[in-house]
Amino acid sequence: MAHRKRLFHKGAPLELEVNDVAFGGKGIAKVPTDDGDFTVFVPNAIAGQKVRARVSLCKRRHAEAKITSVLHRSPLETEVPYQPIPGAPYITLPLEAQRELKERTTLEVYRRIGALENISDRYEGWVDSPLSFHYRNKMEYSFSAIGRGPDADPDADFGDGFHLGFKARGTWWAVEDLEGDSGLFDAEMERLLPAFRQRCEETGLPAWHAPRREGFFRFLVVRRSVAENQLLINLVTTSHGLDSFDAAALGAWLEEMLGARLAGFIHTLNDDTGERVEARDGSSTLVLGKDHVVERLHGLSFEIRMKSFFQTNPACAERLYAQVLSYAFEEPVPKTGGTGGVTLDLFCGTGTIAQLLARHGKGRVVGVDLIEQAIMDARRSAERNGVKGLEFHAADVGRFLLDHPEYAGRIGTIVLDPPRSGISPKSLRKVIRLRAQRLVYVSCNPATQARDLIALKESGYELKRFKLVDQFPHTAHVEAVALLEMNAQAVSDADGLDEIAMP
Repeated sequence: MAHRKRLFHKGAPLELEVNDVAFGGKGIAKVPTDDGDFTVFVPNAIAGQKVRARVSLCKRRHAEAKITSVLHRSPLETEVPYQPIPGAPYITLPLEAQRELKERTTLEVYRRIGALENISDRYEGWVDSPLSFHYRNKMEYSFSAIGRGPDADPDADFGDGFHLGFKARGTWWAVEDLEGDSGLFDAEMERLLPAFRQRCEETGLPAWHAPRREGFFRFLVVRRSVAENQLLINLVTTSHGLDSFDAAALGAWLEEMLGARLAGFIHTLNDDTGERVEARDGSSTLVLGKDHVVERLHGLSFEIRMKSFFQTNPACAERLYAQVLSYAFEEPVPKTGGTGGVTLDLFCGTGTIAQLLARHGKGRVVGVDLIEQAIMDARRSAERNGVKGLEFHAADVGRFLLDHPEYAGRIGTIVLDPPRSGISPKSLRKVIRLRAQRLVYVSCNPATQARDLIALKESGYELKRFKLVDQFPHTAHVEAVALLEMNAQAVSDADGLDEIAMP
């Protein structure tokens, strides 16, 4: 075991043959040792690749390593007319192969974590994204004083300079310049990036130097409205050198380059030393245009600001939400749980699902989310769309019930759309105590959804059916929509739920 510790300490370089891929895009490689083969997981790898990687974590039975360069491509890979970026590790893998990989590994997660043996009886199939390329409506780029061009030797050292693009594989301090279309976002904007980088460099102000925690230019964040074909651009800098920076001139240049496509240009100050776009005490100034773009889903309009949460792939989100509505309105309604007069949308964010439910006549719809800004956006968009029969509350679900006891026993359907970490055990117990007839569980992380299915099953909810949705082509991510219904036995045992403490 000591030999393993010497070989696989953090930061150790390895050359690995990737034999297979597990859920979440973790490539599986085997390294021979005196104690037998040692497993190394390599995120964002493709079976058949030979990669150079650096160990990021080492435990007794396995290690994890981040790819620094691909030495040999997989026989499965094909050529694509886009610049490779770390955020699209599977872009060279044909879509059919991507689907096979994600579908196979995700269903195995439901079997292993969710203890679902008869999964084929409940799995209703795969939903493709309408757009395979250029589907994203938001992209974040980083400035750096350390980096290299896209054609540089991937094994060469990074150099000093002025760079704008994405963090290079396996690093947090270096950037690889984006010189053109990545295939994920807006082609026109990304082709403009080299000229934008040059304009920023010509100011004489430095790019951010991450190890030293100093510099001026930090991030470029762009939101796109697919419906209106407009761009909202946010330049994030520090305040060190602000007197020498002419934001209005840069905004005028963007307007000249993009014309009517430029919805607005924002300048944000961020003096935090962490590698995050949003600062704790930062301020934003609207330099020109407006502070939002307008997106449309299923005939509803939404004002999207820089800090707003919104589905990254709007075209596929329409298909995702259509499936949510299908499950929420499915007949027959089980004769269990609440009376069914109220539909509760938990983790509702900006209220997209709640508005769709209300617009399609799902009784009284109540949206609940902890984030007050999201609720404010939800109320604004509902008013904008003229949707009636719904209300929004910025609250924890337990607090919501205490403040609104009139809904106790009336909630027939609950829609859940939690973050990637899933639902906390405490929150899940509160959801169960509501005794809704039906749950529609949307998840951007099937592993946490599978985990939650165990607790829901023990509390009387049966998984009826589910689908997988390819919200993020060319990545390892996959979304899931599941329908669960309370069985009659759970209602007869409802007294046991009284033991679940409410706040």
